[in-house]
Amino acid sequence: MSAPAPTALPLARPAPAFRGRIGRDARSGHYAVPRRYRLHLSPSCPDCLRIAITHSLLGLDEVLPVTLLPTVPDGPGGEHSALRPLYEASAHRYSGAAVAPVLSDDWSGRIVSTHAPDIMRDLARRFGGGRPGLWPKGAGREIEGVRRLCAQGIDATAQRAGRADADDEERGAALTSLLRTLRSLDGRLAYQEYLLGDQLTAADVELWVSLVQLDTVHRWHLDAAAVHRVAGYPQLWAYARRLVAHPAFGPHLDLDGIARRHHMHCRGLEAAGAAVQILDWAAHVPNRTAAASC
Repeated sequence: MSAPAPTALPLARPAPAFRGRIGRDARSGHYAVPRRYRLHLSPSCPDCLRIAITHSLLGLDEVLPVTLLPTVPDGPGGEHSALRPLYEASAHRYSGAAVAPVLSDDWSGRIVSTHAPDIMRDLARRFGGGRPGLWPKGAGREIEGVRRLCAQGIDATAQRAGRADADDEERGAALTSLLRTLRSLDGRLAYQEYLLGDQLTAADVELWVSLVQLDTVHRWHLDAAAVHRVAGYPQLWAYARRLVAHPAFGPHLDLDGIARRHHMHCRGLEAAGAAVQILDWAAHVPNRTAAASC
């Protein structure tokens, strides 16, 4: 496999600074009350995209407002300056970056959580009563397994496969691992509509966003031959195309924002795979006005 042109790796995401949870009742401190909480999301951030999709699937527009942040962070370390007051109100002498996503409590003016998986679970479990079962009973362990598979088997391996400072053997091993993950997912989707069966779950939100990142971010660091191999899983990419047409998925996809956010950190030349788009994502996004009324 030929070496890709030098590129800068995306900035490492810091560990979540806040891990509060929404509980069942007043004894928990943070409990589910309509319009008490607020999401602060940047549409180009993959964690924010996952939360935005979950929010739409659960129909929470009137229950839990969303404040949209700029596509590209305007402060050092990937910080959003608009979030700085929230962080400083929530932790004495907070010195880290004020990053998205954030779930805040409008009653106290403080942050509840910055940990995307917890936020997604709490939206579904505390605010999603009577709505689609994104976390079906007994499926929690399997959904968490899919989340880890996406993070380690797709996101991390795709990044390693495109590292400019790695040798051919290291990149080749990472690509082999990535293709093995994609092949297993492609095989599963050959006989069922969604990842866990016939019902759309949080596992599909995790996988779809990882596929978006793979095609819109990671392929910029891969050579053309590698991207063609990544594209060679018809069931997997047909599934991605089908979900982009879903009114809770496609309308949140900010392709220009994702590109601008990525290139803000990319200080080198792009690799040949950048020219080999796997999906025409924009062609399958439903009308945003129609989607908003669904």
